[in-house]
Amino acid sequence: MVVYNVGMKRKNPMRIFFRSVFLFLAGSLVLSSAAYARETSWNELNDQVALLYQQGKYQEAIKVAEESLRVAEDSFGVDHPNVAQALNNLARIYDAQGRFTEAETFYRKTIGVIEKALGPEHPDVATSLYNLAGFYDSQGKLAQAESLYLRALDIFEQSLGPEHPEVAAVLNNLALLYNSQGRFDKAEPLYQRTLAIMEKASGPDDPSVAQTLNNLAVLYTTQGKYFEAEPLYQRALAIIEKTFGDDHPNTAIVLKNMADFYRKIAREKDAVSFEARVKEIYSKNK
Repeated sequence: MVVYNVGMKRKNPMRIFFRSVFLFLAGSLVLSSAAYARETSWNELNDQVALLYQQGKYQEAIKVAEESLRVAEDSFGVDHPNVAQALNNLARIYDAQGRFTEAETFYRKTIGVIEKALGPEHPDVATSLYNLAGFYDSQGKLAQAESLYLRALDIFEQSLGPEHPEVAAVLNNLALLYNSQGRFDKAEPLYQRTLAIMEKASGPDDPSVAQTLNNLAVLYTTQGKYFEAEPLYQRALAIIEKTFGDDHPNTAIVLKNMADFYRKIAREKDAVSFEARVKEIYSKNK
């Protein structure tokens, strides 16, 4: 049975997440022309790294990311948030290449720099912890991942509030981790809390809501709570079809889970029908 993950992913794609740091003087934003030029140069390199990463041109991305790191260190100092962003970019690229030892090193360097730059309780520190947790999660190092997720969760709750979408993202991943370990009693309340946050933050018809509905339905199915599971699957499917269409791979994921569900409860006709739809979608998206 597939655990569905749209919107809030166990491993985030590369994104610019560190907040800009400016100099304030007499109540006005003041940035010298030289400082502005350095910031512009670094931003251009950073944007180029992101583009190359998205295109899957990892070797080219590494070269530009290394230049971005050099520029950041020379222009802003070794403990500046821009340095942390450059380190994070390198970690992401190495991770995507399967160069996990290097990736871990750069994830850890990112945390060290951003903690020193912004303090240990800053939301950007939580984001760095979350990224490393996702890395460990994907490596099957679940104890390390859990510890980092919990620390990130605490920082986000304290700095952004308990109903912020960033909190929901961590809760979702913790629930997935506990679900994979069979710790269903810990996973269920986290899914429920994630669902409540995302419904409030994004509305009842957002794909992130469908993701959580589906994941909770999978959990209930695993536990044999079939009566609770079916309406969650149905609602998740309605949202996904409305958002992405009938022939989207995300729709196929929910349909696959529903087919598995119906087979478990001996509704063979429904299971076969949903499996046929899944097969049709995959054939259209080859």
